[in-house]
Amino acid sequence: MKKDLAIRALEMAVRLRQPPEGCLFHSDRGSQHCSYDYQKKLLAYGLRPSMSGKGNCYDNASIETFFKSLKAELIWRQSWSTRRQAEAAIFQYINGFYNTRRRHSYLGGISPLAFEAKVAK
Repeated sequence: MKKDLAIRALEMAVRLRQPPEGCLFHSDRGSQHCSYDYQKKLLAYGLRPSMSGKGNCYDNASIETFFKSLKAELIWRQSWSTRRQAEAAIFQYINGFYNTRRRHSYLGGISPLAFEAKVAK
């Protein structure tokens, strides 16, 4: 993944989620997440960077689980003619299914957005 893609994803996440100042933003140690420009953008948004320990995949278990689900439920089940189609399908999977409707046993059988609303009350 290129640094610019990671920065665009961060910008979209901030625009859609509007995280509070000081919110922890966890990522792996990929070069795009360690880049000066990416770290500068995190700080400009008032986010606190957090990274997995070097060589410790367990620090990032939740995102590893997400990518396993993404691959098993979408990527390995179909193919796309263009990169744009793949991007649209992944966007729809995340925002139209995974976060809004997919039940998570760890969250008590509700979606991440339902859990967030429940905790915010």
